[in-house]
Amino acid sequence: MRTKSIRFIALFTGLLAVLIGVFLYAAITGSIKITPSELIAGLLNGTDERAAIIRDLRFPRMILSMLVGAALAVSGALLQAVMRNPLADAGVIGISAGAGVFTLLLTGLFPLLFFWSPLFAFAGGAVAWLLVYAIAWRGDYSPVRLVLVGVAVHMIFTGIGQLLPSFVRSSIGQANLISSSTFSYTTWGDVRLLLLYGTIGLALAHLLIPWCNMLALQDKTAHNLGLHVTRARVAVSAVAVLLASAAAAVGGFLFFVGLLVPAVARLCVGSDHRLSLPFSALAGALLVLVADTAGRTIAAPAEIPASVIMMVVGGPFLLMLLRRSGRTHGN
Repeated sequence: MRTKSIRFIALFTGLLAVLIGVFLYAAITGSIKITPSELIAGLLNGTDERAAIIRDLRFPRMILSMLVGAALAVSGALLQAVMRNPLADAGVIGISAGAGVFTLLLTGLFPLLFFWSPLFAFAGGAVAWLLVYAIAWRGDYSPVRLVLVGVAVHMIFTGIGQLLPSFVRSSIGQANLISSSTFSYTTWGDVRLLLLYGTIGLALAHLLIPWCNMLALQDKTAHNLGLHVTRARVAVSAVAVLLASAAAAVGGFLFFVGLLVPAVARLCVGSDHRLSLPFSALAGALLVLVADTAGRTIAAPAEIPASVIMMVVGGPFLLMLLRRSGRTHGN
């Protein structure tokens, strides 16, 4: 046990150091060139215009990308705990798409209520989640069937999202923003919004860690240990949907983060959610920050959406998990 704790501390510290390094690199890399010392001096004395631009434009983008990554990674870990399925992910099974559609409706019809968009997105994500859960049920939940139903639900909501701008003209700009996930138009207001809802979701996820560990057991075993299985599934699912929906409402569609990061966390620190959830949050923040930084630098001055970077990385990973799941379940 002591060796496992030392290993976790070492991995977590190393991951944190890499995240800090990538953050510093992202801060000084881009259309505005500045050295680390100039950036720090400019932020402290307020005399360097370049530092002010980075503070007002680049920092919100970087911080929001990390918040989105942490929220999506923890959401994916919670969904996988609920469904005992390594293929569960808010983007793959349609939760993010449902959240995006409801966000479009809110911003198109009631733009002044933007602060409440994560809650409206939560309603859309919950609707998508319930649809997938209900349609995929055939006496049990096959991992492959869940993914296929989720992809279908995702396509339905994505199609609705593409149709909405034709009927709600004021939502056109927001539609492009939600579907691209470039983080280009990020402000400190977006950061504060996701920080509020994301902090609530991450805190609730931490409180539900014992239930997540017990849900890994067979339902009968968990029930005999005193867990109300249905109540636990509903509570954990609600927190997962909240995190994914808030990320989609503010950061847009970003696939495979909740699929890839928890799988890597299990390989690195094991399946105990006391270790894997904080590791997933940190790794998710790092992954999306890297994707966004790569997207705005590798083809500069053109910009590749972070969602595209994640599709290129996550698509092969999903195929690998599908093949592995098929061998395991005989499908």
